[in-house]
Amino acid sequence: MSYPNALVFIDIPSTDPAAAHAFYSEVFGWEVEERIPGLFHRIVPGQNFKVDDGTQGPTGNLHMGLYNAANARPHPESEPTEPRHLSSGGRSIRAWILVSEDDSFDRILEAANRLGGTELWRNHFWTEFGGANASFLDPWGNQMLLWQHLPDAEQDEETHQAMGDVKLPDGWTIE
Repeated sequence: MSYPNALVFIDIPSTDPAAAHAFYSEVFGWEVEERIPGLFHRIVPGQNFKVDDGTQGPTGNLHMGLYNAANARPHPESEPTEPRHLSSGGRSIRAWILVSEDDSFDRILEAANRLGGTELWRNHFWTEFGGANASFLDPWGNQMLLWQHLPDAEQDEETHQAMGDVKLPDGWTIE
């Protein structure tokens, strides 16, 4: 194969795309477009990926969707097909969100909790990829992981693994 298959889109299930639209708009500040009322909304999470000098590069951020689990489209049949419920009590999608420098884990987690999400953790550092992280479940059981690189954490450019001693604020966990 000369060129690998490329990720195009990720859909996030909910029981109410309009409510999920409001949730993600406020929690992450994302633009969300109602495409098919009651069935599908498209998330446009930002501008273009930044390049090394901090300016926007040529590559646009990937889009995501919010879909109604009771009638997941597209599908060859015009009537809703099974399953028509959310996965519960087990693992679901895990979406990793790079938090911008002008936002914070605390603000995002506060908004998610206030709007019906469930905080799973905050203030954790993962040496494998050299990044701070926090996580919550949205009201529909989908896991969102927040990610930021700490300014004082040196990392290997190829592996992204943390190098040397990482100095974390008091109360943080590390693995």
